[in-house]
Amino acid sequence: MPSVQFNSRPDLTRPGVGVVKVSTWDVGGPERQRRTVEAVREAWGSRAWPHPGLLSYTVHTGEDGRTLLHYSQWSAEEAYQDFVRSGRDARNAEIDAAVPGIERLGLHSFELYRSGRLEGGTREPGCVVIVDIELDGPDPDRQREWVDAVFEALASGPAPAPGRISAHFHVGTDGTRVLNYAEWESAQAHVDALTASGDGVGSTTPQWHRVQNHPGLKRSTVHRYTPAISLSSGL
Repeated sequence: MPSVQFNSRPDLTRPGVGVVKVSTWDVGGPERQRRTVEAVREAWGSRAWPHPGLLSYTVHTGEDGRTLLHYSQWSAEEAYQDFVRSGRDARNAEIDAAVPGIERLGLHSFELYRSGRLEGGTREPGCVVIVDIELDGPDPDRQREWVDAVFEALASGPAPAPGRISAHFHVGTDGTRVLNYAEWESAQAHVDALTASGDGVGSTTPQWHRVQNHPGLKRSTVHRYTPAISLSSGL
């Protein structure tokens, strides 16, 4: 098996990704958050890369001081299920031994649908903003229509907000969710974009009104994270 390679960020548009797994852990507080990241680094870095179908694995620390967001890219669902059977438990057991009491809040499966990157968008993100959209029932067409409406709203407004690097919209494989993985230069840049007056992100333009009142939209949440670890196979 190849060794583990530590990277600064995942390649969110890399070819060959069949499914993306996103999960959240609640570790309880800032010190435990730091210790869990180190435990993940040790558990993964001390072993060979676990499966050829795992393309990348990335961990982010939540701005709330207690959560971790996990984002992994897989060649196919079958590769992930094979890893669950053969390689996941040993790593999780080591992490749990180092930081007992981690609460795993859920796992969702996605496919990348549309990405937008600004000119000069190779800048390193200091913040990842996760927008999680839940619909009132499975509807793949409605998922994509909502994403398309966001792109229309973004295109109708003024110049992109300073500090925005990229946005990567994923649709849930069960038809009920949309997730935007957005890269920003900093958390403050995102805060400034949300509070800016005029026709910016989430403003009161007709285009943003359609996004915010899309048929079947059940709830949406926004959380900010700091990139912590990104791993891939060291070929």
